[in-house]
Amino acid sequence: MDLNTVAEILDARQPTPWRPGDAWLGGGTYLFSEPQPHLRRLVDLSRTGWTPVERLPDGSLEIAATCTIAQLSRFAKELTTAATPLFEQCCRAFLASFKIWNMATVGGNLCNALPAGPMISLTAALDAECLLLSQDGERRRVHVTDFVTGAGRKDLADGELLRSITVPARALASRTAFRQASLYGLGRSGVLVVGALDPLDGSLALTVTASTVRPFRQRFPLPPTAEELRTAIASAVADDEWFDDIHGLPEWRAHMTFRYAEEIRRELGETAA
Repeated sequence: MDLNTVAEILDARQPTPWRPGDAWLGGGTYLFSEPQPHLRRLVDLSRTGWTPVERLPDGSLEIAATCTIAQLSRFAKELTTAATPLFEQCCRAFLASFKIWNMATVGGNLCNALPAGPMISLTAALDAECLLLSQDGERRRVHVTDFVTGAGRKDLADGELLRSITVPARALASRTAFRQASLYGLGRSGVLVVGALDPLDGSLALTVTASTVRPFRQRFPLPPTAEELRTAIASAVADDEWFDDIHGLPEWRAHMTFRYAEEIRRELGETAA
């Protein structure tokens, strides 16, 4: 898609006052996928030189917003933590070709805030935190579950930049379970549910994405009963928060969410026992 209203591409390494019509350019897979008539300038992040993904001294994992899906997938193959399989499962949940894998970024997936965004699923399930940088240099941290506020909506001020996403070491040590459903064999996720069993206290975190307009993460101090789990999900997700589009009706999404949540409860409950 040619963006014929864009008159200038700026280098993010050379700060320039933000103005209406500006947008951050990461991989560009969304920006160049459809008309963007409101844009006048793109601020290119590709030359920032940020390390795509690395383990920090405290054992946590820092993922740069500019890290591509291909880079994250390659890095995860070298991880030896209990949660390692979840990285590839979520990378494979993309409805994307290898060309998109090599351009699409983790940060872009979060900032698009689409319910089916699998990097939202991954980072929300692992209790990750976003580092946001404002135009005046202020830094703030927001959990992924609070960053994505609705379908296409996020907690990001005008000109604010998502710099990185940090996954805590404790979450990386969690044993996980993954379930995904689509109406089509290679279709966009209509339901994606992840369970994470804490290695220290045995608590269970269940994260629901794709079927809902925003991520829902619920933590149970002890593995819940089937009824407790179902009641918790039904109480957390309002009727109008089940997503509705051509990829699945709300009723189907809710049904599959409850079904997968129960499968995960049993799978991780047996592990805990």
